[in-house]
Amino acid sequence: MGDPLEGMVDVSEREPTPRRAAAEGLLLADPDAVEAIRENRLPKSDPIPTARAAALLAVKETPRLVPHCHPIHVTSAQVRFEFAVNSVRAVCEVRALDRTGPQVEAMQGVTTALLVLYDMVKAVCPTAQIARVALVEKEGGRSGHWRAEEADA
Repeated sequence: MGDPLEGMVDVSEREPTPRRAAAEGLLLADPDAVEAIRENRLPKSDPIPTARAAALLAVKETPRLVPHCHPIHVTSAQVRFEFAVNSVRAVCEVRALDRTGPQVEAMQGVTTALLVLYDMVKAVCPTAQIARVALVEKEGGRSGHWRAEEADA
């Protein structure tokens, strides 16, 4: 096992290339709470724009929060939300032009978006949960294109 103080992986020999990563996760809540999020009927501000803004900030702050994560040149970050009866699905897609990919940034963005929704809905739905946060796709770099469905097959 390596020394935790050794530092970051050396990526200086790699060429910067276009890279993309997408992560998703769910906020599970009762139908009334999901509808309150969708219709902006929560006591704390407007949930979707607040969660989106927080996710974008989290993407940009990832290297400050994750000790061995390289600062990368993020060229785009998008966050979208999809509603079902008992859940809100958040998806964060990050693009970068760099020597390493934006997987951690995508995971950080989606996790933060869900945490904001959880914080905003917990007063009306104490049983709300964050679930199934995962990287679902990446492309670029040495390993090329990968999708979660392909990995599960």
